[in-house]
Amino acid sequence: MTYTENVKLAIQSITSNRLRTMLTALIIAIGLSALVGILTTLDAVKKSMTEAFSSMGANSFTIRNRGTGIRIGGSGQRQKPFKSIRYEDALAFKERLVTPAKVAVSVVATRGATAKFSTEKTNPNINIQGIDENGLNSQGLELALGRNFSLAESQSGNNVCIIGSEISEKLFKSQSPLDKIINVGNTRLKVIGVLVRKGQSMGFSGDRAIYVPLLKAKLINSSSNPSYTITVIVPSNDIMDNVIGEATAQFRNIRKIRVNEPNNFEITKSDAMAQTLFEQLNYIVLGGIAIGVITLLGASIALMNIMLVSVTERTREIGIRKAIGANPAVIRKQFLLEAVMICLMGGTLGIFMGIALGNLISFGMGGSFIIPWEWIFGGFAVCVLVGIVSGYYPAKKASKLDPVEALRYE
Repeated sequence: MTYTENVKLAIQSITSNRLRTMLTALIIAIGLSALVGILTTLDAVKKSMTEAFSSMGANSFTIRNRGTGIRIGGSGQRQKPFKSIRYEDALAFKERLVTPAKVAVSVVATRGATAKFSTEKTNPNINIQGIDENGLNSQGLELALGRNFSLAESQSGNNVCIIGSEISEKLFKSQSPLDKIINVGNTRLKVIGVLVRKGQSMGFSGDRAIYVPLLKAKLINSSSNPSYTITVIVPSNDIMDNVIGEATAQFRNIRKIRVNEPNNFEITKSDAMAQTLFEQLNYIVLGGIAIGVITLLGASIALMNIMLVSVTERTREIGIRKAIGANPAVIRKQFLLEAVMICLMGGTLGIFMGIALGNLISFGMGGSFIIPWEWIFGGFAVCVLVGIVSGYYPAKKASKLDPVEALRYE
């Protein structure tokens, strides 16, 4: 008997037992959707992180008064910050660093502000960030309209601002926002630029942010002791270590740190930060695979039990087929094909459910739609494997039935 005939018989058996087939396929679908959903979510997290860190530039490092705070596992204690990086310290560093690198200084002035124009206003979820003339470049932001801050504006603290695309759409609808005056808290700001829509990364959206000159941010800052962030953009990775060494020496001098004392600031390379996160995520991937495998193991046991019931119910049918010439190999192949086909039906549903679940979480994080092709093909391969493993024993049992006893079975 050919494989085509076995496939036809398997389809006939599946269609004649629709309820049992649907329940079995659903068990497989739930198991596989758990596996694909977890792995799709992790792929989405990785993509979101990659976008967040790539916006800082591949060849850059930051100087902060504390570490990134990225930690998975461990004691859960927060990293103790050093004393704040003052406005004067940041500007002194920018002036003293004599290298081919560009230095950008930024600070968060206010969180949860509301922007108003005429009768329109935003939700109170606007972040106001102070930047210098290199700030947009250091954060990977591009202008859709208008211009950047000049060096003079950054140092003089003019009442000008650059707004995110979401704010522009909310306040100005279809009209141009350039040269319009908006109210942010008690501050009136003239819009000189609008950013290209970028979406959300790592929970922060530049589309809902207002950027003001660095000195202006110092004047309106809601914190009594803000800490400034310094980003150094290096033109080539070949000189990265040299620039970090020079930056460390200069900032130690500015902070008046003695020779025998450790640094009271943190220097972090953007790619090193991403690599640390990805290494930690690998353990989560392994955990996700383990959870999915355990779920599929339960599904395969359920499928084996249902296939054994099917063999028992079809004992007389097996006896008739053997009596008219079907050998054990043909019977075995038929039941194996049936198990694999049920797995593929459930697997297809499970893969779509997993992708939908993973992308739903991705959208919730502000990420984009992702199709994990490797997990899709891997999922179908797992389906075939589960079908063979689960169906082998019932198929073997069916192939060994004595035709005389099987025909007498009621």
